[in-house]
Amino acid sequence: MISLRPDRPALLLAPMEGVTDAPMRAVQGAVGAFTFAVSEFLRVSHAVPPKHVFHTHVPELATGNLTATGLPVQIQLLGGDAGRMAESAARACELGAAAVDINFGCPAPTVNRHDGGATLLRFPKRIREIVGAIRSAVPANVPVSAKLRLGWDGIDAIDENAAMAAEGGASWITIHGRTRVAGYAPPVFWKPIGRVRERLGLPVVANGDIWTIADFRRCREETGSIHFMLGRGALADPRLARRVALELGLAPAVEESGPFDWRAPLRKLVEWTERFHDGRSEKTLCRLKQWLRVAATAGTFDKFDAVKRAASVEELFAALDTAG
Repeated sequence: MISLRPDRPALLLAPMEGVTDAPMRAVQGAVGAFTFAVSEFLRVSHAVPPKHVFHTHVPELATGNLTATGLPVQIQLLGGDAGRMAESAARACELGAAAVDINFGCPAPTVNRHDGGATLLRFPKRIREIVGAIRSAVPANVPVSAKLRLGWDGIDAIDENAAMAAEGGASWITIHGRTRVAGYAPPVFWKPIGRVRERLGLPVVANGDIWTIADFRRCREETGSIHFMLGRGALADPRLARRVALELGLAPAVEESGPFDWRAPLRKLVEWTERFHDGRSEKTLCRLKQWLRVAATAGTFDKFDAVKRAASVEELFAALDTAG
């Protein structure tokens, strides 16, 4: 069962398009810190996606919604047509989905131009309509949740949009503390998340710019939340999720000594990427560099110059070994 309780802390792995796919979810599941992951969004446009698309996008549907490392996975849908979204959610449940999340937060211009993601933040009643349609279409024991931003271009829109999601039947809401116009630029605003949580009385997951344990503590203080979502911060510092989980009482303390050894999780990402792509993936090297670039930009990884020109996976690991 994938669910959130008002009285029980939780830590979620964020859906990041092109990043937190099935191989990465498997790697993050091995950390033992996350309560569950939310999949990258499955786009619902002119038709309900066929079954094979669901299985390709969320292969965990075939394994009880669990990664091979034991992390539960919630499917996320994105689209603006309430009817097709409801049909898609029903099909996902037929295929084994245990919970459905709705993306009202993606800021990508291409997505927004095609009536998806954050563009719905300008139409609060459509948020209620879409959530309500999905709530009615799936079994009563399947939670429906919504991921929102604070608004399109103003942070106070979250009050009405979150209320509409709740009226539609959302079991919980995740809020990224920025507007669509802001994208991922600073600053992040956590206090409105706390205001919504107090008003709605249902679990509200705080998300956005939690890069360090100090950030987490400030976010917790400003929101009053016990439910959190980590995305880029978990990739930038692979120890962060475990530290947050420890503070939430979700994981025991683990001794940390010396610099983080990147080789083990990177090799696991190679292993899982090749397994999911039958050993023929041409994206493996790109995925490794993508992860390390995030860690170099926003974390403490200081060897990116040594690995960025690697022409193969073997060269990348050799560069890591040489760089110490």
